Amino acid sequence: MSNGQDTAPEQQSVVQESPESGKTAQETNESSPPPKPARVLDARQQRINELRLKFCIREEFPITRNMIHPDGSLNQDYFRPPKGARVDAARKWTDKERELLVKGIQKYGIGHFRDIADDFLPSWSGNDLRVKTMRMMGRQNLQLYKDWKGNEKDIAREYELNKAIGLKYGAWKGGTLVADDEGLVAKAIEEQWPTAKKTRTTAFSEENSSASTPLNDEDVEME
Repeated sequence: MSNGQDTAPEQQSVVQESPESGKTAQETNESSPPPKPARVLDARQQRINELRLKFCIREEFPITRNMIHPDGSLNQDYFRPPKGARVDAARKWTDKERELLVKGIQKYGIGHFRDIADDFLPSWSGNDLRVKTMRMMGRQNLQLYKDWKGNEKDIAREYELNKAIGLKYGAWKGGTLVADDEGLVAKAIEEQWPTAKKTRTTAFSEENSSASTPLNDEDVEME
């Protein structure tokens, strides 16, 4: 019989389990590293500020005094771009840029990349356009194409001819025809383009030492 007093049910400890790790909240708390005392962080930051004061300021460059505050903390305003500064949009090479390059080649000829850049693609340097032309023509060394002019169809034809030679002699590297040590590529070019001067063909074969490296402006006598 009931004695008139309700018996309170035994209180059971409820242990919650983390759904992500499968660990109980108690286990998670025990495994988490304790936060570092504020005094440790303050000491570390103080050391960083001391190093900034020692190495950031250069007497010969007065502007460096604006980089940090007297206590060594960074002056965030120094690193922000000035008001009104224009951020250049990232350049992208699209079909439109390719079309403009082809028009430039038709007008000025291969090798006159600075003129093409000034007239059609001012956001790109002459060297940028030289590299793009190498890819379009399928030829690493463009000396044999100096002053060559052609439209999209002509460029596609030259690309396929260069690619065929490159694949035949194992000299198709990075999407362009490069020279080989045996001189087979130079001979094939002379046969494919019989009007090419022999001296210019020889210049192509002399590229062997840097066959896998794109040439710089100084390596090609072009604008």
